[in-house]
Amino acid sequence: MKVIGINGSPRKGWNTDLLVQEALKGAASKGAQTELVHLYDLNFKGCISCFECKRVGGKSLEHCAVNDDLKPVLAKIDQADALIIGSPIYISEVTASVRALIERLTFQHITYRQDGRLLNTRRIHTALIFDMNVSESQLDAFGYRAKFSEYEKLFTRIIGPAKSLCVTATLQTNDYGKYDMTALNEAERKQRRNDVFPHDLQKSFALGAWLTA
Repeated sequence: MKVIGINGSPRKGWNTDLLVQEALKGAASKGAQTELVHLYDLNFKGCISCFECKRVGGKSLEHCAVNDDLKPVLAKIDQADALIIGSPIYISEVTASVRALIERLTFQHITYRQDGRLLNTRRIHTALIFDMNVSESQLDAFGYRAKFSEYEKLFTRIIGPAKSLCVTATLQTNDYGKYDMTALNEAERKQRRNDVFPHDLQKSFALGAWLTA
């Protein structure tokens, strides 16, 4: 079994990266072969609406036709048995790179047929990991639960069964005094990093293990 993990954060070694790596460890614990992709190492854009992935009889039918750094990643996902996508939340959304990935990954399988049938018939499990600054008590106020639910539904409809993990109130920097962050309590964030984040990593590990079921 092959599992692809996507780190959709520009920051290596931080929250999203660590969570995705832990999910990959969970998959590996069940015997899966794993690979980690750092999305911000790649040069690519979102869907350009060329419709070549839907051209009847075309060479790119069901596959994104754009030749850039993302194309081989999409090919790996196409051959994988499960997928992990992790993203921090920036201004109430996944990162721009993750959004571009989602456009390219999902649109290539969508048709405008009256019966609504997708081009792809192969289904794989997907784990979606979201980490963010806001606290758990603020999730509904910011509309995050509904947003994450919609991403789950999108992947379940087009790619296969999807589950998500939401990690809140993460540590953003080791020195808050260097930045204009007076609304955030550095001591509390660091304490949470020590007390809560290890449990979030355990949840991510379990989510990765679920992919192999």
